[in-house]
Amino acid sequence: MRRVDVGEWPILGGDTFLKLRLNSPPSGWFPALRALRWHIRENNLPYADLFFSPHLEEIYIITPFSWDAWGVPLGILPAIASAFSTLPTSNLKSLVTHGRTGIPCAYLMDSLSSVVMRCGPSFTRLHSPVPLSDAAVNHLMQLPHLSTWVIRKPPPSYSSLFLPLTFPPLETLMILKDGVVRGWFSLFNRLEEGVSTTQEVAPLSKVKQSLKALTIKYLPGLTADTSLASPIQRFRNLTHLDVDIDCHEGQCTFKLNNDDVTELAVALPRLESFCFGRTCRSNTCATTVACLLPISVHCLGLQVMEIHFNTTNIVEDFKGIPEDPRLQHLRSLPRCQLRSLGGCYKMPLILDEPGVETVAKGMIDISPSLRRPGGGGSWVELADKIEELREM
Repeated sequence: MRRVDVGEWPILGGDTFLKLRLNSPPSGWFPALRALRWHIRENNLPYADLFFSPHLEEIYIITPFSWDAWGVPLGILPAIASAFSTLPTSNLKSLVTHGRTGIPCAYLMDSLSSVVMRCGPSFTRLHSPVPLSDAAVNHLMQLPHLSTWVIRKPPPSYSSLFLPLTFPPLETLMILKDGVVRGWFSLFNRLEEGVSTTQEVAPLSKVKQSLKALTIKYLPGLTADTSLASPIQRFRNLTHLDVDIDCHEGQCTFKLNNDDVTELAVALPRLESFCFGRTCRSNTCATTVACLLPISVHCLGLQVMEIHFNTTNIVEDFKGIPEDPRLQHLRSLPRCQLRSLGGCYKMPLILDEPGVETVAKGMIDISPSLRRPGGGGSWVELADKIEELREM
């Protein structure tokens, strides 16, 4: 037996699938269980430890998003915390929990932190809404094979004398919330600035080489500017970058210009998916379609992108690209195979018939593989014209 789902007691073994609804499964059924998926319910909580095999490598726990529903009253939080604290970790590689990020999750901090503190070198993945203690965070940063980490809390307050000496070789990093992002980026800067010439391995050297996917989410009020873009540029092997910043109430938060975007593209040549801020209707940003050419030339593997660009003078902007001296050296270089230009439907676009053809030709020139950009009005006409030109 390798896998079990404790929500309704389904059992997976080889090619067989059995679904058992039991109030009390017999003890000792699952001594060699390797993967556990546990939907916490009041009626299965007393029996959860029957599935805590010492051979567990993967644990996936779903805590109710509403602690008043699904038969999980707040009064059993101590029992949940107690169960968490007894999770076996000797062979654990992956721990994923899903649930709301409010007080109940904070209540579980000590028990989940104790689990993390007992994880050994084989541990590779942590995804949880539950904040961790500083001691647990320090322990995670010492694990040699940690590859996936979702962070929801600012880093510990390190003094200059006690900064962490190493950072794990992460491949996937997700940082959630504004203050958390700023706190970790500030730590990264301190680690880089504090590198001694006598150190054999710089603190961030491993993660700078290994990191492939960086996601930054839940950022109300955060501005997409160089203070956010510059720290990202140190992770030169990124293939997926998703900075999820929304503009609200007519206020555009995208403050980068064409030169800033070009600098980002040059620093991250391996990008395949690139989202830097969700587009908006304000049309006040400083970037224009001219920034798309450096992205296409420098990120040849790019397939998906969403980024702000001002459409107010889009026809003249496209006409000006061939004459722009800063772009001349890029005109003859290969382009990326971009397929999806996301968020176009949010950006206003008003074009006459000649303008539609100018923009369509400009889009094809920058990205020969671009599919139909989504949106209504002139975006529909533009998409039709792109297809028409391709068929000629």
